[in-house]
Amino acid sequence: MSTARSSFNKVKLIRGGKDYFGLLMELINQATESIHVQAYIFDDDETGKFIADALKAASARKVSVHLLVDGYASQDLSEKFLAELNTAGVHFRFFEPFFKSKQFYFGRRMHHKIFVADGKYAITGGINISNRYNDMPGKPAWLDFALYVEGEVANDLCVLCWKTWNSFPEKMGLTPCEEMKLTFSYNEEERCKTAMKRNDWIRRKNEISETYVDMFTHAKSHINIMCSYFLPGKVIRRLLKNASKRGVKIRVITAGISDVKVAKYAERWMYDWLLRNKIELFEYEPTVLHAKVAICDSAWLTIGSYNINNLSAYASIELNVNVHNPGFALQADQVFDSIIKHDCVSITEEAHAHSKNIFKQFIRWCSYEMIRVIFYIVTYNFPRENKPVLLN
Repeated sequence: MSTARSSFNKVKLIRGGKDYFGLLMELINQATESIHVQAYIFDDDETGKFIADALKAASARKVSVHLLVDGYASQDLSEKFLAELNTAGVHFRFFEPFFKSKQFYFGRRMHHKIFVADGKYAITGGINISNRYNDMPGKPAWLDFALYVEGEVANDLCVLCWKTWNSFPEKMGLTPCEEMKLTFSYNEEERCKTAMKRNDWIRRKNEISETYVDMFTHAKSHINIMCSYFLPGKVIRRLLKNASKRGVKIRVITAGISDVKVAKYAERWMYDWLLRNKIELFEYEPTVLHAKVAICDSAWLTIGSYNINNLSAYASIELNVNVHNPGFALQADQVFDSIIKHDCVSITEEAHAHSKNIFKQFIRWCSYEMIRVIFYIVTYNFPRENKPVLLN
């Protein structure tokens, strides 16, 4: 499975909420041969039932449907919900069912979110199947983004789905997506150089971490980062500091409202360091921020499930897609600028100083140290001989 850049792809940036779920439903309804859905969270709520009903209808059309969800984050799916999927002919599995795994690596969760139809059309990003990520009456969706792609990388994602579904057997042969031997042709204006990137610590995949190292090392003018749980380790902090010293303008949008309060407190403990190193900080205010996007020099970007922290680097199975196209990256920068202008508050040194007191700083420090311990606990038991170079 190649992760080299391929040229024959069309891409589009999709915002979470109605835009994402509208496109997802359209692609499910148009599928004629196969559908793969792999998600960290698949909830048994209005959104989950809506998507499940569409998958069942696709199965009734003789489309081969495979649904794989994480065994921890989606463990609350009801027996009735699962039975109805089975009756409808949807192939369903949990990834590493909680407390039933052959090897108990709690932190190694399937965190990626992939949809692929017919080996040609795909969506991947940070968006789970749940009301929280959808626009519900009176409750706007959490801020998140995904990438719609059709072409060669969509086929790469299909191959990944098959291999993940089959637990990466040593001798699998060609997957159904590879047997299709699809070819793609797009106009020069439509083409984007695109590459699938993975992090899977025990399978020696460190590609997304390497993407960020490359970005922070070689950026020339600016980097825009949107990250829901922004807790970079020592190496990434050093690279950010060096980039800032080179004159690279770095802007980071973090969550103002977080679904994980201890992570937010820990982030705010790092604000002093970030501001001291001339990194511009903004907090997104309207709702929870869950996006994971970074744009470099208005030339290329990476988007997916990977957060800039050690849990994504060393534990979870993560998936990003890199897009090398100045026009597309510039559009993403403009979206970033609009979010800062309309939905964020700037965290200046003065504003941060006013938000601090001894009690708050103690809570933030405790939260930061607690997160470090949690990261260690969920990763320490992985096979040491398989680990690539540390980034913490």
